[in-house]
Amino acid sequence: MISHPKVRCYLLRVTDYFAIWLTGWGYFVPPSSLLPTHSDDAFGPLCLSSLCSGLVIAMVVSLIFIVLLRFLAGIMVWVMIVLVILVIGYGIFHCYMEFASLKGEPGADVTIRDLGIQTDFSVYLQIRQTWLAFMIILAIVEVIIILLLIFLRKRLLIAIALIKEASRAIGHVMSSLFYPLLTFALLSVVITYWAITAVYPFMALRYLNAVSCSPPVVHNGLNTPSYETLLVQSNRIPLLSLFQTFNSSNVSAVCPDAECLFAFYGGETVYHRYLILFQFYNVFLFFWCANFVTALGQVTLSGAFASYYWAYKKPDDIPAYPIFSSLGRALRYHTGSLAFGSLILSLVQVIRVLLEYLDHKLKGANNKCAKFMLSCMKCCFWCLEKCIKFLNRNAYIMIAIYGKNFCTSAREAFFLLMRNIIRVAVLDKVTDFLLFLGKLLIVGIVGIFSFFFFSGRIRAVEDAAPSLNYYWVPILTVVVGSYLIAHGFFSVYAMCVDTLFLCFLDDLERNDGSAERPYLMSESLLSLMKKSNEEAKPID
Repeated sequence: MISHPKVRCYLLRVTDYFAIWLTGWGYFVPPSSLLPTHSDDAFGPLCLSSLCSGLVIAMVVSLIFIVLLRFLAGIMVWVMIVLVILVIGYGIFHCYMEFASLKGEPGADVTIRDLGIQTDFSVYLQIRQTWLAFMIILAIVEVIIILLLIFLRKRLLIAIALIKEASRAIGHVMSSLFYPLLTFALLSVVITYWAITAVYPFMALRYLNAVSCSPPVVHNGLNTPSYETLLVQSNRIPLLSLFQTFNSSNVSAVCPDAECLFAFYGGETVYHRYLILFQFYNVFLFFWCANFVTALGQVTLSGAFASYYWAYKKPDDIPAYPIFSSLGRALRYHTGSLAFGSLILSLVQVIRVLLEYLDHKLKGANNKCAKFMLSCMKCCFWCLEKCIKFLNRNAYIMIAIYGKNFCTSAREAFFLLMRNIIRVAVLDKVTDFLLFLGKLLIVGIVGIFSFFFFSGRIRAVEDAAPSLNYYWVPILTVVVGSYLIAHGFFSVYAMCVDTLFLCFLDDLERNDGSAERPYLMSESLLSLMKKSNEEAKPID
């Protein structure tokens, strides 16, 4: 009896996950085949339609949430603040009750210093001093939050008003909600090109060790050449064809213990020796192109929303096609500024990739000083990347408003924000909370609905639900897709809030409400800031 050859290929593990995903959708993937075969021709479209339906629901819920923010932003923010205060207050009450219940218990009066360091954290919960410390900390946090609300209540109201104004702006520029589709398409092209360029050197194998027979095999009175020799002579055989050739050959009859093992990539040419440098260069180009596409989207959206804010009569003075007009200006006048800002960010990102590469290479080293320095550098460059992203985002907004170069716009945006740092912090946190709540709500609604649908627990649509091998696969697919859709919609909303905020700050500094320099903010913001515009005097 001849045993089957053992084929080992660590590069093909991705196909295992792909096969599992196809199996979850109802496909059957035999172990001997890498291509799925479908059991029912009508089953694939049914699964695809179910998936598309879930993503459409996510899009509709995202639109509804953005519309509701116009009316419920203030209520949601104040409910959140009240809930935080109540939760911390309950924590103080619970700590006091635990502190009181341990009175008179043996060993409860031991101090934390006398107890020392314990691996079991539950030991600390048996002494009164721990609950007293928790109670004091929570009480301090509660007092700080209440004081911040008292002194920052006006800035909080401004943040809520700007969020409501952003909903009105998106209502007048509805095409902005679909601009992320263009960004997604351009990023898909960039990622596809980078992936093909990165994987191409590894698409063909030059050496492969396929036989482990000893002593040499004699077949029909003749010495049989090793299978390794046959493969080396076939230079650059595609990986899939290589293993198909091994499986269809008679090498297992000649050598029952034959194995198909990957040896290594490449060769000895100059190209192969400097392949790692080419890969880093390819990564740099990927970051540069991806950041440029993102910057183009930010400038385009900022220009459209800025045209809404600076319109004297809203919405009559808004351009007919604000998104297309802004995109045309960005491509015609600002590509150099976008490329320069993207270049700065890309250099920092490549340095971070290089540090991760060095960290991977130094994992086996015992030099703690080198590891410490590397960790510090990784932390510093992570912070630097976050700062550059923040500066670039606001610089692109100023570029869209005034059309100046990148450095001038970045300087003006930075000093404008520094002069209003408290307002920036309040608006940023309030907006982040609302967008996080929106993403959580959308993903939760779509995820729960898809669970009941694909598991067949909704009797009204039980017949329409496909019969799947693993219903968690389409549920996870729908959840991830709904998150990406919600992120796309809310990224537009966040860009609108940031643009209107910078316009608002600049409006306060440049204008004074006179007939020559009237404020261009909305009436709600004017009343909130207790400012007004003088009426123009009639000309005799």
